[in-house]
Amino acid sequence: MVVEWETDMRTRRHTGMRISEREFDLAVQKAIEHLPGEIKEHLDNIIISVLPHPSSDMIDELDLDAGRELLGLFRGVPLIERSIVTPPLYPDTIFLFQDALERMCRTREELEEQIEITVVHEVAHYVGMSEERLVELGYG
Repeated sequence: MVVEWETDMRTRRHTGMRISEREFDLAVQKAIEHLPGEIKEHLDNIIISVLPHPSSDMIDELDLDAGRELLGLFRGVPLIERSIVTPPLYPDTIFLFQDALERMCRTREELEEQIEITVVHEVAHYVGMSEERLVELGYG
């Protein structure tokens, strides 16, 4: 999930909230618990990994412009593209980027809500939903 900012986030100072890695992991767990069952059922065979920020390879791979920031990323093979004969070589992963998510939130409640939105957005990519459809549904 990519968000637009008025300034280049690579040079912007942290202005949102800050919590520890442990607290962030607990916020992720809480957000996942609140997901609807039809979303949670797709999390059985997927890894959710929290990183402070995306790697330069991830940014390059997505060709992100200045002023855009990555909140989450799905890496893997969408369900609609899978072969019954040949399983994926690597586990599918949803990455959440703690610094970016914290930066855009002022309260813990906002953070938990944004984590949930980001997880739903990335799970939607896992099931094969396009960015355009996600925008239509309010998860863009």
